[in-house]
Amino acid sequence: MTTSLQSEKRAPLAFLGIACAVGVSTMYYNQPLLLEMGRSYGVSAGHVGFVAVATQVGYACGLLSFVPLGDVLERRALMMKMYGAEAIALLLVAVAPGLTWLIAASVLIGLFASVTHVALPIAPDLVSHEKRGRAIGTVMTGLLLGILLARTFAGWVSGIHGWRWVFVVAAVVNAAFVPLMGRVMPKLPPKQQLRYADAMRSLWTLFRTQPLLRESSVVGALVFASFSCFWTTLAFVLHSHYGLGAGVAGTFGVVGAAGALVAPLAGRLSDRHGSRWVISLGMGLLTSSYVLLWVEEPVRLPMTVHIIALAVGVLVLDIGAQMIQVANQTRILGLVPSARSRINTVYMTVYFSGAAVGSALATVAWEHWKWNGVCCLAIGFIALAGLRHAAGSRDAGADHHRITEEDLLLEA
Repeated sequence: MTTSLQSEKRAPLAFLGIACAVGVSTMYYNQPLLLEMGRSYGVSAGHVGFVAVATQVGYACGLLSFVPLGDVLERRALMMKMYGAEAIALLLVAVAPGLTWLIAASVLIGLFASVTHVALPIAPDLVSHEKRGRAIGTVMTGLLLGILLARTFAGWVSGIHGWRWVFVVAAVVNAAFVPLMGRVMPKLPPKQQLRYADAMRSLWTLFRTQPLLRESSVVGALVFASFSCFWTTLAFVLHSHYGLGAGVAGTFGVVGAAGALVAPLAGRLSDRHGSRWVISLGMGLLTSSYVLLWVEEPVRLPMTVHIIALAVGVLVLDIGAQMIQVANQTRILGLVPSARSRINTVYMTVYFSGAAVGSALATVAWEHWKWNGVCCLAIGFIALAGLRHAAGSRDAGADHHRITEEDLLLEA
């Protein structure tokens, strides 16, 4: 590969990370704002918590419906259309007159935020096979920073102008990415001629014939369910225990963002030691974070000490979750290169279904058992993920990357 070609590919790789950050961040603006939204509509935390659930349900539907199009259509044009649609959905949230409209518009936000996972599978196409983990880690850094700093942005903007302006500003940013995408990214045609119906039929074939994809999907869903338990209820914890508002809840995203910077390291470790090793390490960190978050809460210490302990717990939580996500993405995106968008569809649909379940159950747990219930639920999800990880074959998927597009269509 020539130096000029390397530089041409490096620039889109960095831009992909930014694009992923912008797309995925739209899903998480509502989490630190739930109490403010509840006050606007006169509803309880238990009811307004389903705004976050609606966004995740919409995202899972978008992953299933739109992401397979990455193997069917020219991807640059597809992403441009999805960023434009996301800008409209954000404006609908900003003007929602009631909770029902807010929930419906939140589903649309999640639906079009799936543009993130049209972009992510492009990363391995820009590098050699040996650097796949690093490329995914680079783009995942942007994605993870978008997830975490979205809460910071939302908390700070709402503190100055109110929660509706968060979505107005986000709509402008997403709209700006329509012309930016056309200017920075090259045209990205599909690797083969494929009908959408055939692509959708092959999703089940991929899930059925790829044991490593099944294992990664289940582990990822359970880990993200646990992760969502914390972030869905953080604003409730800070308000009820410390009397703190959305701005502080959003600031914890800055702490988590430091954890997101581990993504490139996780990619390199996956290339060097294997994904299973990285996932095992991540699960240990994830468990440790919840033990700290749970144990420190009832101890009678100054509020400053509690907040510091909470920040440390958030940092370890995010490092563990991101290591697992990068390792999972590294191993599944190497299975069938011609079907990376569809593999990512299967994985991320299951993954965000786990997030929706985690957010919904965490809201119920908070209503009935407060922080004890949330931490028990989160650790239970991690335990199930650990059991599935331990039961997985270390050689799973070793021969399955050889399946071809013709095999997929014949199986379907």
